[in-house]
Amino acid sequence: VAKRSYVSLLFYPNYKNCFFISATNIPFSSSPNPPFLRFHTSHRENLRYLKSLGIIKPGTKTYKTNPSPEALSQILSTVNFLNSEGFSQADISRIALVCDHVFTPEFSVESVFDFFKFDLAATPEETQGLILRCPQILESNVQFCLRPTLLYLKELDIGNLNLPTNLNAHLLNTRVDKLQEKVTFLQGIGFSYEESAKFCARFPAIFGYSIEHNLWPKYEYLVEGMKRDIEELKLFPQYFAFSLRNRIVPRHLHLKERNVAIPLKRMLLWSDQRFYAKWK
Repeated sequence: VAKRSYVSLLFYPNYKNCFFISATNIPFSSSPNPPFLRFHTSHRENLRYLKSLGIIKPGTKTYKTNPSPEALSQILSTVNFLNSEGFSQADISRIALVCDHVFTPEFSVESVFDFFKFDLAATPEETQGLILRCPQILESNVQFCLRPTLLYLKELDIGNLNLPTNLNAHLLNTRVDKLQEKVTFLQGIGFSYEESAKFCARFPAIFGYSIEHNLWPKYEYLVEGMKRDIEELKLFPQYFAFSLRNRIVPRHLHLKERNVAIPLKRMLLWSDQRFYAKWK
């Protein structure tokens, strides 16, 4: 009689989902029927396993007490599903750290994976990459958040959203009204809707910037401080990506002292060494 020293999956006739059972010190038999285990032992070991992943944290707002066997079954179903989709235990622990609602008994993540597969046409590897870059996306409602956002981004002609980048992951998890705010901002400073859409397609990172603390101050400095036209923004939308205090203002003042006028792109893209060497 040998002993197993690893975690096995046992399926019970009366339970739909499988339970993680520590099989240490449980005799292994060649019999086709698994050894009988009392349920309280299974429940204790399952709790220990989920606690090791950081999913069950008794005493917190989510789990004031340990979940019931039935609730535990549903939580383990989510863990098993994520395992089947290629997520490691370390990945699952990270997800649990930032969005523990995913691992509550009433929650299901399968609709989000269907969205990635059928709406976004993402591969399993791309899906995994996007989720790990923004785990909160698992908590988003497909019908009211993810799908409308995807349709709106496509309307703006923003493509390759299936690629697992930080930008794409957070864009997909942004509600449409937040995206529309940036388009409205561009229209407010003189862009047409078509020009605003094209601007966003060329520079989708704009959706992650604050209008009050980033976009508006940089726009004001462009037209009032540097006396430039918004047509330059259309040519170089990446202007908004540069620091106003550390790059835009110092370089503008440096050029102004020397009566030098150059396009925004040339003014901002060059490294400090090249820029200040050129205009000493």
